[in-house]
Amino acid sequence: MTFDEYAQKARATAAYPAAATLLYPVLKLAGEAGEVAEKLGKLMRDEGWSPGSPLTADQRDALALELGDVLWYVAAVAHDLGLPLEEIAGRNVAKLADRQQRGVIAGSGDNR
Repeated sequence: MTFDEYAQKARATAAYPAAATLLYPVLKLAGEAGEVAEKLGKLMRDEGWSPGSPLTADQRDALALELGDVLWYVAAVAHDLGLPLEEIAGRNVAKLADRQQRGVIAGSGDNR
């Protein structure tokens, strides 16, 4: 499945008010990204996972579910901006490749 195929299928499940276009998915994206971090924290606290240790299949699946929610909201934001998800992915890879080529991938700042 391509990014754009995913975005189209995800869009068919969107159910937020038109008046909340862009704002709703951006806010929810932040929340879902936090849930990924929260899930990892709970794996540390409740299941004894530690950085560098392998995850169990169930732990990986739990994180994958949260990442899927993040991806859904990324697709929703892209749609509300009128940008194809495929284009966003391509731009990001090009930006990172350029930074790597110039030796500034480990630096900080948006415009490096």
